[in-house]
Amino acid sequence: MPVNAEQQLQAFLEGLTTRRRLSPATVMAYTRDLGVFKLFCEGAELATWDQVKPHHLREYLVKRHEDGLSNRSIQREISTLRGFFSYLMKQDQISLNPAETIKAPKAARSLPKPLDTDQMAGLLDVEADDMLEVRDLAVWELFYSSGLRLAELVNLDLCDLDIHAGSVFIRHGKGNKSRLVPVGRQACERLDEWLKTRPNYANTGESALFVSRRGKRIATRTVHARLERWQIKLGVVEHVHAHRLRHSFASHLLESSGDLRAVQELLGHANLSTTQIYTHLDYQHLATVYDNTHPRARKKSTPSDETEGSARS
Repeated sequence: MPVNAEQQLQAFLEGLTTRRRLSPATVMAYTRDLGVFKLFCEGAELATWDQVKPHHLREYLVKRHEDGLSNRSIQREISTLRGFFSYLMKQDQISLNPAETIKAPKAARSLPKPLDTDQMAGLLDVEADDMLEVRDLAVWELFYSSGLRLAELVNLDLCDLDIHAGSVFIRHGKGNKSRLVPVGRQACERLDEWLKTRPNYANTGESALFVSRRGKRIATRTVHARLERWQIKLGVVEHVHAHRLRHSFASHLLESSGDLRAVQELLGHANLSTTQIYTHLDYQHLATVYDNTHPRARKKSTPSDETEGSARS
């Protein structure tokens, strides 16, 4: 595309970091999506952004679907295009947003199956064989205790953890939002063990709470690799990953409390609808709650029930 169109694209991408302060991963996703769309425009001989019309976008999205892109990924690309063309409108570089009328396909709502409490106990109630396993167990406990995202956990600094108060401060959650999250007793115990071990690994001046054997902040790929290692070591059949530990935290907490709003806050979800999709309650639990609480669902007491009640009183 002409230099001017390329400059407009780069200005938008730079603004994601400087003005909107989006995370590097989000900016990378925007860059990738718009890069693919730019190649499509060049193939369609669209020299400027104001030449892009809704039918071009529909053609592009059909092609992306044929390439095997999921509905959820197509939703993301539509959102990216809307944002880009909205930016161009605000800059008076185009007059209409061609993505405004494009409807996103519905994405299937798939839920990871949470580990049950016995499976979680099998993962957590074990002894560490070396100092790195002390770290691993502290990581698994913190995931399950506080429902952190993987990126949130690896970005924790020492100053973010307050064992005495039983809390951890997430400085940069999703959408760059911060939140304070409780940490349970058993997680605090594991973390205390790790803090005593950490000086054997951490480089001088390293601020990260969790470090690798090289003394630097632990990487997300290391967490994945260590979870797979533990899975093999313990003979766990179920695939265990960080997101599944977070999901287990949310599911078990919601099953016990029924407080969807509290779980939303703990997970750091902006919308309650996200929490409703993310968490999972088995039907029997929901049916029991319904039977015990709905005024038109409760069973009428029978004469024998009343007799037993009188006898107990």
